[in-house]
Amino acid sequence: MPDKVLLTTLAINVLFLATGAIELGFCLVVKGLLDNDVASVGGTEAVRHLLYRRFPLDAGIANASIILGTFVFTLLGLASSKGRAWLKLGGYLIALCAVFTLCLGVVLWVMTLRVKEQFFPTYLDQEDSVQSAIQTSFGCCGYFNASTPAFVTDSTCPSPAAAALLRGCATSISSFANIALDVIFTALFGMVGVDAVFILSIAALLKVRKERERYSHIDEKGGYQQF
Repeated sequence: MPDKVLLTTLAINVLFLATGAIELGFCLVVKGLLDNDVASVGGTEAVRHLLYRRFPLDAGIANASIILGTFVFTLLGLASSKGRAWLKLGGYLIALCAVFTLCLGVVLWVMTLRVKEQFFPTYLDQEDSVQSAIQTSFGCCGYFNASTPAFVTDSTCPSPAAAALLRGCATSISSFANIALDVIFTALFGMVGVDAVFILSIAALLKVRKERERYSHIDEKGGYQQF
């Protein structure tokens, strides 16, 4: 009869691998997008790309690499009925991954608290075409208001009088950024949950294997070892 604890741990290990693959894929795709010219995309995509530039992508790639390596360690431990040392090492590495992932999630969560203020210098550094694209996409003028900084004249803000009737882009950008960041850091916290369940599963499997080894030694001493 299949070992239910082993099968459960193996299934969680595959899920653990999936979290690392998703994180690695996301970071690599985003790094590729950063090579694109911000001026060539729409306003919402321009804001998304500018936010991505502040992401700890290198740390994310490092974390994903550790996760993939940890998967190999735990797989070796699962493949061997006496691989308790591999499983223990895998458990410590999973805990390291959990802490690393949690830190990344906290960094992104903190970003959501000050997006409006911290994005202002980034907005100022953009060309007029990019600022105009943001104004058009979000239906706003300027950043904090139409005069701070001065709005870019376009179809959305054709004159000072028209611009004064629209709010600044800061609120819209902050709301958009918070939605995007919420999804990502929530996913990271979900990965930490997977790590915690994986650690508990490995602990249960280690206990089962330790009990079996103890009974096996008892049988050997009593001369009743089963073949």
